[in-house]
Amino acid sequence: MQQLDDGFADRLREELARRRMSRQALADMARVSLSTLEKALSGSRPFTTATVVRIEEALGRSLRVMSQTEPPAGRDLAPDYMGAYSHSAIRWIEQDYVTLRTSFSQPGAVIAYHTRIFWDENAGHLRFAESDRADGAFAQSGHVSMPNLSGHIYLATNESGQHRLIILGRPSRGGQMFGLLTTLQAGAGSQLVPVACPIAFVPLSQLPDAPMGVIPTSDAAFAACRGILDRALNDDFCRLRQ
Repeated sequence: MQQLDDGFADRLREELARRRMSRQALADMARVSLSTLEKALSGSRPFTTATVVRIEEALGRSLRVMSQTEPPAGRDLAPDYMGAYSHSAIRWIEQDYVTLRTSFSQPGAVIAYHTRIFWDENAGHLRFAESDRADGAFAQSGHVSMPNLSGHIYLATNESGQHRLIILGRPSRGGQMFGLLTTLQAGAGSQLVPVACPIAFVPLSQLPDAPMGVIPTSDAAFAACRGILDRALNDDFCRLRQ
């Protein structure tokens, strides 16, 4: 078993400083309260296992140190229900992406944020974590399925039985992936409405200076981002039907 060591808080503070990330941003991404995070970092309360797991999922990396007496628990084969893929066969997908989708609230605008896809050594499968979203409280994290039967890539979130799903086609020659997002949109009052839209995953190296958040039509980066996103439908990576 992995044991949480006393240096976890120090390594987390260093990671936040390295990324120039605020504690509030991390709390939003990891879905923990800022008060809980502050108390744990100050040493007034211990980090719980659940909090540590959420933080590591949000950051896309482990900050724990393995016990010197215990062997690593890593596995190289994802479970059958995720497609039984091996780590060595899917290393190409492990990287940071700029994610582009249509804005639900501002007609014509594009939404941009970061998504990291990485291998979870302890769980033995791919995971993903979103960051730099304008609506940080709704940032998603979950597992990645890659079944051979369909040849598609599935990024799934399951939070207390509430699901969100992204279906992506295999990458283009440029490493970009296109597909469809299905989720819930906030409607009037507390109403939630099912909604779907095209989505694109672009390697961060191809859009290193893309602005995060809402990209309106007046933004200098809009044309390039809109052009990439339009490939999802124009090149038949996904279809919308009424």
